[in-house]
Amino acid sequence: MKDEYDFSQSVKNPYIKKLKKQVTIRLEEEVVDYFKGLAEETGISYQSLINLYLQDCVKSQRKPTLEWVGEV
Repeated sequence: MKDEYDFSQSVKNPYIKKLKKQVTIRLEEEVVDYFKGLAEETGISYQSLINLYLQDCVKSQRKPTLEWVGEV
């Protein structure tokens, strides 16, 4: 390993905008269980499935109805 490295010719990561941002949100247990079930079926992590669903909402400009959902 070198004592010093020269980064003067380095370039910024072009993929930095595509990195995910870690956030903390509170989800109902039923929601997490639903996505965990889908994760078992698909082999995709439940966090990735939630992200994919939210990305779909963004792309289709889907907005919540803001109506209260009764207990199931």
